[in-house]
Amino acid sequence: MDGPSPTTDPLRNEFGSLNDLAHELASLQDLALRGSWRSILDKVSRARSLDLLSKPHDHLIYLSYNVLALTKLRRFTDASAEIDSLHDFNSHQYKYESYPQLYPSRSGSMVPFSLRFIHAQLPFKLENRQEGLDRFYLLLSFIRQKIKEKGSNSFQESIKIWRKRENFVLHCLIGHHLGAKDFIVCLDLIRDLIDHDYLDPVLISKLGYIQMQVGDIEGAKGSFHRVETMFNEGKNDGYSSLSEVEFRNLVNRNKALIYLVGKDYVSAVREYEECIERDHTDVVAVNNKALCLMYLRDLSDSIKVLENSLERVPTVALNETLVINLCSMYELAHVNHSEIKRTLSNWIAGVAPDDFDASCTRA
Repeated sequence: MDGPSPTTDPLRNEFGSLNDLAHELASLQDLALRGSWRSILDKVSRARSLDLLSKPHDHLIYLSYNVLALTKLRRFTDASAEIDSLHDFNSHQYKYESYPQLYPSRSGSMVPFSLRFIHAQLPFKLENRQEGLDRFYLLLSFIRQKIKEKGSNSFQESIKIWRKRENFVLHCLIGHHLGAKDFIVCLDLIRDLIDHDYLDPVLISKLGYIQMQVGDIEGAKGSFHRVETMFNEGKNDGYSSLSEVEFRNLVNRNKALIYLVGKDYVSAVREYEECIERDHTDVVAVNNKALCLMYLRDLSDSIKVLENSLERVPTVALNETLVINLCSMYELAHVNHSEIKRTLSNWIAGVAPDDFDASCTRA
């Protein structure tokens, strides 16, 4: 919510569990973590039909989970209609101070930040890119206004939360511009952040990636070297929330990208292997190692890398890009690839979350 964070809120002591914050919130959260989006829709529908939601913020939290579930299930029009039913996020009916008997001493918006984010993201899913960009820039402006307000009141923990949100939204904006090959806009957004002393290694790595896209290989090397120096010096502004292992793997993956540009696939494989040895759930390293092996014409080992990853950590490795690549390799390596892909598709049906797009197997 846009009010105080539950972890830093002095009123947090009143609540013993997530369920004290909202009706059966722990159950909703558990279903979301398991990817049981259809069950969430059922639970929300039941709670609404039985009038189990007693407070205004209960309705908003359940609506947020419902919208998230609809979005995950690619029911984007339904998700958009659900959000539109709120009309105006800034309406007085969504502010704590409008209900002093229910929320004594609380103020600010009770609209969850996640709902504001999905509101910005949905137009892209509905193929309205410009509206999506407009909403993201409005969201960024909203966040920066919050940071300004918190700064004047010295709420340091709250500022940190909003700074992380700013960083997250900027990464999304950069991603959307990158997808449209708006490289100059991406570079301007990143450099503006760096000029404001953001020491986010993920952001600077993204700068290096974009520099590679525009052919500035030396600039990319400089950005990647800066990330490695930050790691060696223990510098991280905290907004990216990288663990030490994630930071180390980021450095290795950056090195691998430079090797890939030079078509030194053997060296790139070595970097990705270091990542996987540290963290076998690093799907980017797994996928890219397999691609490098394919470029080295070692299709058999390439397939093994992806298959082993799926066997080892299916809930993590089961992403659509990895499965698409594996199926493409089956098509190159096997005459009876249709049968193999059907077997894979049947296995996926038993372990995948509700939102996994099974059509990516092309079985």
